[in-house]
Amino acid sequence: MTQSGGLPLHTKMLLGFVLGVTAGILANLFAADAGWLDVVTTYVTDPIGQLFLRLLFMLVIPLVFSALVLGVVEIGEPGSLGRIGLKTLLWVALVTTIAVTIGLIAVNVLQPGSGLDEAARDALLAQAGDRGSEIAASREAVTGMQLLLNLVPRNPVAAASNGDLIAVMVFALFVGVAATVVRSEGTRTFVGTCQGIYDICLKLIGWIIQLAPYAVAALLFTITARLGVDVLWQLARFVGTVLLALGIHFFVVFPILLWVAGRASPLRFFRAAQPAILTAFSTSSSSASLTTTLKVSEESLGVPRHIGRFVCTLGATANMNGTALFEGVTVLFLAQFYGVELALSQQVMILGLCVMGGIGAAGVPGGSLPVIAMILAMFGIPPEGIGLILGVDRLLDMCRTTVNVTGDMVGAVVIARSEVGKTVAAPADG
Repeated sequence: MTQSGGLPLHTKMLLGFVLGVTAGILANLFAADAGWLDVVTTYVTDPIGQLFLRLLFMLVIPLVFSALVLGVVEIGEPGSLGRIGLKTLLWVALVTTIAVTIGLIAVNVLQPGSGLDEAARDALLAQAGDRGSEIAASREAVTGMQLLLNLVPRNPVAAASNGDLIAVMVFALFVGVAATVVRSEGTRTFVGTCQGIYDICLKLIGWIIQLAPYAVAALLFTITARLGVDVLWQLARFVGTVLLALGIHFFVVFPILLWVAGRASPLRFFRAAQPAILTAFSTSSSSASLTTTLKVSEESLGVPRHIGRFVCTLGATANMNGTALFEGVTVLFLAQFYGVELALSQQVMILGLCVMGGIGAAGVPGGSLPVIAMILAMFGIPPEGIGLILGVDRLLDMCRTTVNVTGDMVGAVVIARSEVGKTVAAPADG
C-alpha cells in the first residue's frame, strides 16, 4: 500500500519503529532521570499512543459482531447448507484450534516475554495508571463454571460496553444462526446492514492504520526510554517464537492434513499453489489474494468451481489460521512481558477467543489489531505493548497471511476430495 507521501505504509512504520527505538534508547542512556523526559513521555508520546489504541478499541465490537454474523450467514446461504457448509465450518474450527494451540505451546515453552528486570516491569505497570487494579485482578484464575456461564451474556449491550468480547462473539453466533434460519425481508435487510457495518469498519481501519507510523514511534519511545536495550532482546525472541509456530503449522500440519485427509501429495500441492502463496506473502491480505487463490484452486489444484469458490471465499474472511495463532502468541507474550500471570483456564479462554477472533479479523493488513487490543484489555494486560509489535508487524503479517491463504487452499483440496474424489494435487497412482 503506497501512500500519498510516496513511501509504502510498512516502510513508514519501519521508520517510526527505528526512530522511536533509537530516540528512546538515547534518552534512556543519557537522560533517564531527567525531569523533561518524564514530561515528554507523560504528556506527549504516551497520549499519542493511547489515542491510537482508543481508535482500535472503538472498532472492535462492531467489526467482530458484523464479521461473525456474516460468516455464519454465508455458511448457511441456499445451496451452501448441508455437507459442504458443515465440512467448511468444521475445517475452520479444527485447523484454527490446532494453529492457536501450537502458538500457545510455543510461548509457554520458549517464554519469549520472560526475563525482564522486576524493577523495570513494576515501573511499567505503575505507569499504566488505572490499569493496575485490573492487572492484579487478572492474576486470579477463573473457575470452569464461571467460564461456562460467562459465555452467555445477560445483556449483550452491557457485555459490549464492558468489553466482554467472548460474550459478544457468542451472541453474534446466535444471531447469525437465527438470521440463517429466518428467511424474511427483515432479516435480509439486517444482514445487509451488517455487511454495511463491516465495510465501514474496514474503511475506518484503513484510515486508522495510516496513523500507525506515528503511534509506533510514540509508543516505542515511551517503552524504550523506560527500559533501554532490554526491550529489543524481548522483541527478537517474540519474532522468533511467532515464525517458529507459523513454520510448524505451515510445514508440518498442512502436509499431514493434505496427505491424511486430502490424499494429496504435499509437494505437488505446494508447487501448484505457488502463485497464490507468493501473492499472499507480498500483499499481506487474504482479501487481495482471493482472485489468485480461486484461480489456483480451480485450475492448478483441480478443485471443482462450486467448492473452491465457497471454501476460499469464506476462508478469506473466516479461516484465519495464521492470524489466530499470531493473536494467541501476542497476548501471551505481552502477558509475560508485563508479568501478568494467566491460569490454564484463562489460556483456554484466550484460545477460544483467538479461534473466534480469527473469523472476526478483517482480511486486510493490520485487521487483527482491534481483536488483539480487546483481548489484552479483557485480561488486564496493558495495551501499550502493542507498540512493540507494530514495529515488526510487516514481516509477521506477510508470514501469517501466507498461512491463512494456504489454509484456504488446503481446506478446498480436502473438502473436494471428500466430495468428488481425487484432485490434481493427489499423489500419483502406483
